[in-house]
Amino acid sequence: MNIVETEPGVYSVIENGVSYEVRATGSQVTVNGFAFEITLEDPRQWKRSGGAAGGQGRVSIVAPMPGKVVRVLVAAGDEVVAGQGIVVVEAMKMQNELKSPRDGRVTVLQAKENDSVTAGTVLAVIE
Repeated sequence: MNIVETEPGVYSVIENGVSYEVRATGSQVTVNGFAFEITLEDPRQWKRSGGAAGGQGRVSIVAPMPGKVVRVLVAAGDEVVAGQGIVVVEAMKMQNELKSPRDGRVTVLQAKENDSVTAGTVLAVIE
């Protein structure tokens, strides 16, 4: 794939020998005249309170930035309450305690002490 910005917000994209004109404005992308609404989500952005904070279903606890897991405060299967610490990640010599956004049970625990993690890495899942 070859992508070239021809002017601000306008791109020429060549994929498999086919040329596309792509225009990006706000939350809309137009490809050869066909408009699409888009939503961008940054996996590095930690949402302290989200729609799942009081709801049902799965909630993933993710690393907000690259760092190192220095402590795991729960085990898989543990019951947790909103605001309870789950994992402590050290980044840039600062320790960040990642907390459960709601009551539930830890169903997945992927974090291990001394693991290096990247932004957006799922460390635990609360159901």
